Amino acid sequence: MTPEQQSAQARTAGGNTLKIADTSAQDVQLEPRDPRRKWLALAGIAVVAIALIVLAAPAVQRWANATVSVPAERVRTAVVQRGDLVRDVSVQGRVVAAVSPTLYASASGTITLNVEAGEQVEAGEVLAVVNSPELNNQLQQAEASLSQRRLQLERQRIESRQQALERRKAADIAEVAVIAARREQRRAEQAREKGVIPEIDYEKAQDDLQNAELAFDHAVADANLYDERLSFELRASAFEVNTQELVVEDLRRQVADLSIKSPVNGIVGDLLVDQKAAVSRDMPVMAVVDLTRFEIDAMIPESYADDLAIGMNAEITIGGQRYDGQLVAVSPEVVNNQVGSRIRFVGDGPTGLRQNQRLTTRILLAEHADVVMVQRGQFLDSGGGRIAYVVSEGRTANRRPIQTGAYSLGAVEIVSGLEPGETIVISNLDPFRGAETVLLTD
Repeated sequence: MTPEQQSAQARTAGGNTLKIADTSAQDVQLEPRDPRRKWLALAGIAVVAIALIVLAAPAVQRWANATVSVPAERVRTAVVQRGDLVRDVSVQGRVVAAVSPTLYASASGTITLNVEAGEQVEAGEVLAVVNSPELNNQLQQAEASLSQRRLQLERQRIESRQQALERRKAADIAEVAVIAARREQRRAEQAREKGVIPEIDYEKAQDDLQNAELAFDHAVADANLYDERLSFELRASAFEVNTQELVVEDLRRQVADLSIKSPVNGIVGDLLVDQKAAVSRDMPVMAVVDLTRFEIDAMIPESYADDLAIGMNAEITIGGQRYDGQLVAVSPEVVNNQVGSRIRFVGDGPTGLRQNQRLTTRILLAEHADVVMVQRGQFLDSGGGRIAYVVSEGRTANRRPIQTGAYSLGAVEIVSGLEPGETIVISNLDPFRGAETVLLTD
C-alpha cells in the first residue's frame, strides 16, 4: 500500500484526520549502474579461474599418471652421492684376556694355597705349593746315587793311574834289559874279533839282544794299549756320572715346580681346588688373568667367512670412543652359522676393561674408492636390490631398474641405474605395489 492510499483511508475512517509521516524525505535517487564494471568483474573471475587451472594442472596430471599414492611421511629418502665405500661388518665382541694361563700341579700330593681368588699377584710369586714326599724321596736317592758314582769315578781314576804306572814300569825295565843286551853284544863282538870267545857265545849274545828288544817293544805296546783301555773305562764311568747328574737335575726341577708360581702380573682367577686337597699330576689348580693385555672374542656371521683374513683392520667402540684393532685369529670351523675370531688392540688400548665385557667391533673387510653409493635401507630387501624409486620435484616416485655392488653397514654401491644427486626412496617398497609411478601425498 502506497502512502497516498494510507492517507485517504485515514480520512474516510473517522471524523478526525490523523497525519502519518512517511520516509519519502529520506529517499535518495541513485544513478544508473555502469555496465563496464560487470564485465570487469567477470574478467577478473575468469583470470583467477585460469590461474587456478594452471596451478592445479601438474597435480591433476600426477594424479592421472600415478596408479598408487603413498603418504610422504611414511617414506624415507636419501640422495645418491659419489665417495669411498668401506665394506665392513659390525659384531658384538666379548673382552677376554690375551694371556690367561691355567696353572697345573706338576706332581701328586697335597696342595697348600697361598692366595685367594681375585687377589693381585706379580710374576714369579709363589701361589701354591704341592707337598710330594715321593718326589722328594726320589730326589734324595738320585743325589745319593750321583755322589756314589762320583766316588767310583775318582777311585777308578786313581786305580787307572796306578795300573798305567805298573805297565810303564815294565816297559822301562824291558828298555833297561835292551840296553844291557846291546852292551853284551858289543862285548861279544869285540871278543870275537880277538878270538877269545867261541862263535856260539857270540851268537847267544845276538839272540839275547833280539829277545830284549822284542820284550821292550811288547812292553811299550802293552802299556799304550792299557792306557787306551783305562781312558775308555774312565769315559764310560764319566758318562754314567753325567747321566745321573741329568736325572738329579730333572728331579730338582720337578721339586722346584712343586712351588706353583705366577707367570704374569695380574689377578688370580678361579681356584679349581680346595685348600689342602689331594691333587694328581697335571691337575688344573687355578687360573691367572693378565689385566694388561686384552683381546676381543667376536662371532662373525657365516656369510662373511670367505671375506675374513688375518691382519684386517678393525674399530672398537668403548664409551663413545674408537680404538684401532687388528684381526689376529679366525677359526677354521663354523659353529651355529658363525665363525669365531680374535681382535687385538693396536697400540695403547683402553684402561679399565673387565673380563667378559661386551663391546661393539667393526671389522673393515674392503674399501672401494670413488664409487656411486647411497644410504642402505629396506628398499634393498623389498626390491631385491634390483629396483629403486627415484623421487622427482613433482612429488612423484618413478620406478627404475638398478644394479647394486658392494655393501657396507651404512651404504650400498650402485653399479648402474642411478646418478649422483638423484633422490631415491630407501624405505620399504611394499606399499608401492610395484607401480611404475607413485604419488607422494602430503
